[in-house]
Amino acid sequence: MTSSSGMRRALARARDGKTLDEGEALVLLGARGEDLEALFEPASRVRDAAMLKAGRPEVVTYSRKVFIPLTRLCRDRCHYCTFATVPHRLPAAFLSPDEVLEIAREGAAQGCKEALFTLGDRPEDRWPAAREWLDAHGYDDTLAYVRAMAIRVLEETGLLPHLNPGVMSWSDLQRLKPVAPSMGMMLETTSTALFTEPGGAHFGSPDKDPAVRLRVLEDAGRVGVPFTTGVLVGIGETVQDRLDSILAIRQVAREYGAIQECIVQNFRAKDDTAMRSTPDVGEEEYLATIAVTRLLLGPSVTVQAPPNLSEPQQISRLLAAGVDDWGGVSPVTPDHVNPERPWPEVDELRQWTEESGLRLAERLTAHPRYVLGALERDEPWIDPRLHEHVRALADLSTGLAAEDARATGRPWQEPDGGLAATGDGRGRVDLHREVDTEGRTDDRRSDFDEVYGDWAEVAHRVDSAPQPLGADVRDALSRAETDPAGLSDDDYLALVTSDGADLDALCRLADDIRRDVVGDDVTYVVNRNVNFTNICYVGCRFCAFAQRKTDADAFTLSLEQIGQRAAEAQALGATEICLQGGIDPSLGRTAYVDIVRAVTGAAPGIHVHAFSPMEIATASAKAGVSVKEWLQEVRDAGLGSIPGTAAEILDDEVRWVLTKGKLPASQWLEVVQTAHEVGLPSSSTMMYGHVDHPRHWVGHLRTLARLQDKTGGFTEFVPLPFVHHNAPVYLAGLARPGPTLRDNRAVHALARLMLHGRIHNIQTSWVKLGVDGTRQMLQGGANDVGGTLMEETISRMAGSEHGSAKTVAELQEIAAGIGRGVRERTTTYGRPAAGAA
Repeated sequence: MTSSSGMRRALARARDGKTLDEGEALVLLGARGEDLEALFEPASRVRDAAMLKAGRPEVVTYSRKVFIPLTRLCRDRCHYCTFATVPHRLPAAFLSPDEVLEIAREGAAQGCKEALFTLGDRPEDRWPAAREWLDAHGYDDTLAYVRAMAIRVLEETGLLPHLNPGVMSWSDLQRLKPVAPSMGMMLETTSTALFTEPGGAHFGSPDKDPAVRLRVLEDAGRVGVPFTTGVLVGIGETVQDRLDSILAIRQVAREYGAIQECIVQNFRAKDDTAMRSTPDVGEEEYLATIAVTRLLLGPSVTVQAPPNLSEPQQISRLLAAGVDDWGGVSPVTPDHVNPERPWPEVDELRQWTEESGLRLAERLTAHPRYVLGALERDEPWIDPRLHEHVRALADLSTGLAAEDARATGRPWQEPDGGLAATGDGRGRVDLHREVDTEGRTDDRRSDFDEVYGDWAEVAHRVDSAPQPLGADVRDALSRAETDPAGLSDDDYLALVTSDGADLDALCRLADDIRRDVVGDDVTYVVNRNVNFTNICYVGCRFCAFAQRKTDADAFTLSLEQIGQRAAEAQALGATEICLQGGIDPSLGRTAYVDIVRAVTGAAPGIHVHAFSPMEIATASAKAGVSVKEWLQEVRDAGLGSIPGTAAEILDDEVRWVLTKGKLPASQWLEVVQTAHEVGLPSSSTMMYGHVDHPRHWVGHLRTLARLQDKTGGFTEFVPLPFVHHNAPVYLAGLARPGPTLRDNRAVHALARLMLHGRIHNIQTSWVKLGVDGTRQMLQGGANDVGGTLMEETISRMAGSEHGSAKTVAELQEIAAGIGRGVRERTTTYGRPAAGAA
C-alpha cells in the first residue's frame, strides 16, 4: 500500500515537471480520488505540450475510417477475444477482393480517409481452411494477400491503408511499407506470466510473447514505419507489469522515433470468452494508467483512448488524464474487435471534446509529423509510392486531413523503368556544409541532434557491458599452433587483445598458416567499382556517401552510363564489375535485373559482383517476393556473386548505434545463406573500430564460421577498418576514431586463425590501410589485396586518404616491397582465362 507521504512526493514531482523515476510512477498508478484529480493537472499540461509540439495546439485528433476484417481466423488463442473464430462459422476463410472493395468504397463515399485492415495472426499456420484459400487464390501467405488488397484499396478508392496484421518480421515490414503509410500492433503487456502460465490471458498464443512483440516495435523503427502500439489494461497483469509495459514502449519510442501513438485500452469482458467473468477495469484505475502513460511518454508521443469503450460522461476525464487522440472512428463499420460497443457519432465526439475546452480535427493514418516529414522534408517515413495518395488527402500546412479532401482512387505502381540519367557519377559531399563548428551535422540529416542521447545511451551500454577476461596469451598461442580454429572464445579474446611481443608472435603464426594454406603469392582481381547511385534512405551513422534525392550532390546513373563504365573496364582488362548503390525506394521492380543486363550486355563475359544483403532484403520485400525468388531472378539475368557487405558487426545492439535502419543480423545471415543456396557465392566482411569491443570481433567471426560450415559459400573474409573522419557517429562523439595499427594487425591475424579450414582467403583493404598498412597485414595472415577498383567512392567520401584506384603495377609494388610475388585471380579465386587481362 502506498503511503500518503509517498503519494504527495510523487504528485509534487509530477506537478513540478520533474522526471519521474520508476518508484514514483508506480505510486502514481495507485492514485485515486483527490490524488487522481491532482494527477490530472500535470497530465493535462503535458497533453497540451504534446498538441503544441505536434503543431495543433488545443486540437484533439481522430481518423475517419472503415474497418476491414480481412480474416477472423487466427493462430492465437487469446482468452478475451471474440474477433477470432473458427472456419465453420465463416462463409470463407478470408474476405474476397470484392467484399474488401465494397467496404472501402462505402467508406470513401462517407468521407473516410483510412482503411483499417485488421486480422488474425497467420491463420494458415493453424487452420487448413486458411491455407487452402490462400493456395486456391495464388497467395503465398496472409501478408501477401494483405499487400494485394491494400494496393487494390489505394488504386480503386484512394483510402489510406493502416495495417494491423499482428506480429511482423523486419522483412514483412519492408514488404508492407510501400502499400501503407502506417501500421500497428498492440504490445498489450510485457507480462510473461500471462503468456507462459496456464489460465493466463495469452496462454497458448505464440504471437503474444512479449519479447517477440517488442522486437516488432523495434523493427518498425528500423524500417521507418509510423507505428501505433499500446497497452491493454485489466487482463490480469500486475501494476508493475503495467508500468513495465509503458516503460518498454517509451524506450522504443526514444530509440527509434517511430511510435506515433500509444493506445491505453481498457479491458471489457465479453460473453462467450474464457474471461467473461473477469471484471472490467475500474474507471479510476484506468484513468490513472492514462495519466502516468502521458507523463512518462512526454509530449513526443500521442496518447489515445478508444472513445467507444468509455461512457459519454467519462470523455472529459479521459482528456484531463492526457488523451489527445480518439483513434479511428467509423461512420460505416462497427468496431469488429468490440462489436458490443458502437462508435460515437463524430458530431457527438466533437461536442464532448469542445465541452472540455478543446477542438476536434481529423487526421490521416500517419500522424502529422510523419506526413510533413515525408512530404515536405524528404524524410523516409512514408514510401514514395504513397506520396501522391497521402498528398491528395493532407493539409500541408498542418499535416492533418484536408477538410475538403475526398478519397479518390489513383494508380499505385512500382516506379517505371530502371535508372534515370540524372548525373555524371561524380557526386561529392561538401563537408563544410554538412558539419558545423561544434561537430554536429545540419538539418540534412533528419533528427540527428534529437537522437544524440539515444545513441549515447546504447553506445555506453555496449562499451560498459561486462567484458570477459581472456585466457593466457602464451597458452592460447601454443594451442593455436596445432589447432588454429579450435580454440575457446577466451583464447581468441586473449590473442586479439595481445600486444608487443605477444602480438608479433600471433602475426607470425598467422603468416605461417597463410603460407601453408594459399602460398606466398599475393592475389588481386582486375575490377571496377561502379557506384550506380548515392541516394540512400537508411541512415547509417558511419556513412558520408549517402544522399537524399533532393540533395544537390545526389546522382543516379542511367543504364547506358552503367553499361559504358562496364565496357570501359573490360577494355582495360577487368574481369569483374562490382556494383554499389544506396537504398533508393524509387528504384523500380526490375531495376536490379536491368542493371545486371546493362552490364552483361555491354561487357559480355564479365563477372557481375553486386547487391549487398541490405539491397537484396529491401528490394525483395518491396517487390513482394521471397529473397530466394529475387536472387534467382537476378542470377538468371547474369549476377555472378554478391558482396558480403552491410555486415558491420553481427550484433544487433552494435548495429543499432551504427545503422538505425539496417537489417538485423539474423536477416543478414538469412539473405547470405539463401544466396549461397541458389549458387551465388559471396565475400564476407566485418567493419570494426567504432563502438565495438574485441569480444564482438570474436563473436562475429564465430557467426561467419558457422554459416560457412552450412553453405561453404564464402570466398574470402575482408576486415574493414572504420574510417571515421566524416562519419556522423564519430562527429557526434560516440565512436572511436577508427582502429589502431595494433587493432588492424590483431584482427587480420585472428581471422586467419578462426577461419582456418573454412575461408582460405583473407583480404586486406589498401583503400583503407594504404601501402604500408597493407604490407603489414600481408605479413600477418592476409593473402589478397582485393581489386584495382578504378573508382571507389564510399571510402573516399568517408575520408580515406589512400586513393580510389590502383594499377596492377602498383599492386605488384606492394607485394614486391615485402619480397612476395603476385597473381591475378577471378572473383572466385580461379585463374583468369588467357587473354582476359
